Amino acid sequence: MKNILCTTIGVTGSLTASLFGGWDTSIATLILFMAIDFFSGLAVAGVFHSSTKTETGALESKAGWKGLCRKSMTLFFVLIAHRLDLSIGTTYIRDTVVIGFMANELISIVENAGLMGIPLPAVLTKAIDILNQKSVPMK
Repeated sequence: MKNILCTTIGVTGSLTASLFGGWDTSIATLILFMAIDFFSGLAVAGVFHSSTKTETGALESKAGWKGLCRKSMTLFFVLIAHRLDLSIGTTYIRDTVVIGFMANELISIVENAGLMGIPLPAVLTKAIDILNQKSVPMK
């Protein structure tokens, strides 16, 4: 039974990794940033009650599900970018998409740190404000 379980997990993991262009440092970093962002968001809402995603600032399952859906969509974009690379014989579209989403996750992590009361350098908060003003508002 143990061998069947290990084989199933290994085959599933290999197929999933190949769909995203392989398991490399960039995809591992993106997933790490996504996990840190998600759990820091949980801490902001659950411990500090200062979430901007809910009216009360506290944990709300609907907001959590929205976050997970957004993260899933991020991974779908990586998958699409990899398929585009394969279609036109390039290797840079996936990398560009992954780097863009890593930057977005990093900004969100920094925002969560600020909501937790961690002092942030003024230049960093100003840069985040500028990026937020230029971005498309999320509902």
